[in-house]
This record gives sequence, structure tokens and C-alpha cells, in this order.
Amino acid sequence: MILPKQKLGSTDLIVSKLGLGTVKLGRNTDVKYPHAFTIPDDKQAANLLALSKDLNINLLDTAPAYGNSEERLGKLLRGQRHDWVICSKAGEEYINQQSSYDFSSTSIIKSIHASLKRLNTDYLDILLIHSDGNDETIINQYNVFETLRAAKQQGLIRAYGMSTKTVAGGLLTVQQADVAMVTYNPEYLDELPVIQAAAQLNKGIFIKKAFASGKLPAAEAINFILKQPGISSIILGTINPEHLRANVAYAI
Repeated sequence: MILPKQKLGSTDLIVSKLGLGTVKLGRNTDVKYPHAFTIPDDKQAANLLALSKDLNINLLDTAPAYGNSEERLGKLLRGQRHDWVICSKAGEEYINQQSSYDFSSTSIIKSIHASLKRLNTDYLDILLIHSDGNDETIINQYNVFETLRAAKQQGLIRAYGMSTKTVAGGLLTVQQADVAMVTYNPEYLDELPVIQAAAQLNKGIFIKKAFASGKLPAAEAINFILKQPGISSIILGTINPEHLRANVAYAI
């Protein structure tokens, strides 16, 4: 048996049930993991990506706020861009160990072009707004989805949405965009209404913090999450090859 893939909501994208989150490829400061870790070197990172591909994972999640994750992926994925569905973000930057946010249309478009350059590609499969927690303000006052709709029409991105932090923001996202990234695990069920709404509207759902940043047993969390209809993919933040193999086994 192999890890299944499926359509991402109503888009044409096909994504694996588990995706590889790459924050640990580029950043190990101000992250919410229980244990310190060393950022993998290029050989270790290349091996992790090769293993992911062997395990039928095709979804990679990155962001400008993940240190030099995008830049490293741009080099590591040379010659294999079309094997991957790349999800990046805009709205947050992390410079000199400090996060800053800008959701203006000008900043979002500038961020997309910078990500394209770092990732060495001419399109992003998915672009999510990296929320600061004020989801409704970002959507309603900054009109971010109009900006992303225009970027999609220009061919810069293929699908768009938001990595949300509130139920209200998640509901607006699945109503107005292609995909929402939400928090959901056995100990945090608050955003279940967003998942249910997405299933009804045939929109994509990515799950973050599936293991509560490493605090929950992986097998229990993966089995619990994948029982819920409407989940497109769980984003795993591991850099441990054995953990990755085990997590895929739990999801099959």
C-alpha cells in the first residue's frame, strides 16, 4: 500500500494525504517545538526530500517566515519542480529573529515574486496568507483574496487561501478561496466547523499542528484527523527520516 493522493478541493491540484512542512529546514529560533533541533545540512535535506518522494509525498509547505527554507528548496529541487506541489505564504516575514506583517496588495505581490525567485520557479501551486491572528481584518479590510485572485489570473499562483487562526477567518476563507490551513488535533477541536464547511463547499483543508507541535503521539493524532471527512492533507514538520516513515505508515 502507498500513501494516497487526492484532488485539493475544487482545484486541479493533486496532493498527498501527508505533506512535508519545511520550517525546520530554515529556522530553529522562536519555534514552538518541545525540543531544540539542528537544521539539517544540504545532504540531509536532500535525503529527506528523496525519502518523501519515495513515500509518495508530493506536497511541500514553506514560507518566507521559515528562515532560508524557500532558498534551500529552490536549490534542492532543481530538475524536479514538476514532481512537487509547493505551498508557500505571504504576509509575514522573519528577519533578525523578528516577525513582521504586511497584508497590503503591494506587499503581497512583492512577496510572491520574491518567493518565486528564491524557489527558482515561475509559479507557486498554492499561496496562503500567513495570518497574524486578525483573520477577519486581513480578509475584509485588506482584500487579500482579491489580490490573490489577480495573481492566479496572471499565472503566478494556481490556488490560494489562508493559514488561519480563528474559526471566523477559516469560514470566510473556505467561502472565498480555494484552501484553508487550520489547526486540528485530538486535543483541539475548535476549528472543526471550518473543516465541515470546506467539505460541504468542496474546498481544500490543510492541517497544521496535528501533533500539537510535537506533544501528541503521532499515530493517535494521524488516525484521529484522517477519520474526519474533508481533510486534504496533514502537514508534518519532521526532519527525522524514521518519524516520517512511521507517520506515512500510520496514514495508509
